[in-house]
Amino acid sequence: MAPGARPIHPLVVRITHWINAFAIACMILSGWRIFDASPLFDFEIPHWATLGGWLGGALAWHFAAMWLLVGNGIVYLAYGFVSGHFGRHFRPLDLKEVRRDLAAALRLRLAHTPGAYNAVQRLAYVTVLALICAAVLSGLAVWKPVQFHALAALMGDYEGARRVHFAAMCGIVGFIVVHLALVALVPKTLLPMIFERAAGPARAVEVLR
Repeated sequence: MAPGARPIHPLVVRITHWINAFAIACMILSGWRIFDASPLFDFEIPHWATLGGWLGGALAWHFAAMWLLVGNGIVYLAYGFVSGHFGRHFRPLDLKEVRRDLAAALRLRLAHTPGAYNAVQRLAYVTVLALICAAVLSGLAVWKPVQFHALAALMGDYEGARRVHFAAMCGIVGFIVVHLALVALVPKTLLPMIFERAAGPARAVEVLR
């Protein structure tokens, strides 16, 4: 371990992060193939950007990834609540702080301290967790509209559930695009998610400048 190295992300967080990334990628790409087979809107996802090859294969990938995502999510949520991870990193979520940090981001001066989430990050992570839950619940309503008829009814029945599912997917993809862009701008933020620790003392850095 390098002198001054400090722990950033615990093992459970790192493992569930990468499993989650794999499962969501599989669900999005296979979901796009399913969309092409029964489109909601008048456009088509390029075949090269889809997973599964055909409808049956895409459904197999989608359901397999769904169970992986749900199981992994249960582990992450349990750890987050029991260990206090959510309380330490996702709270407080103050609107004034969000506006302040968002303004700093727009000026390309958003500071980030390794191991601590700024207000924009806290809002983004809480939002994407909610979007994943919405995607799973709406997906269940689409998959089994009779068995989950009450859930489907909350979303406007089958077609409404499909639209909720699509909207949640769009939100998740938007989060991923922004997340990857920030990692590309500051690749040092990726290392603690792989190796747990970051070298040197904790200090804020301007991640968008």
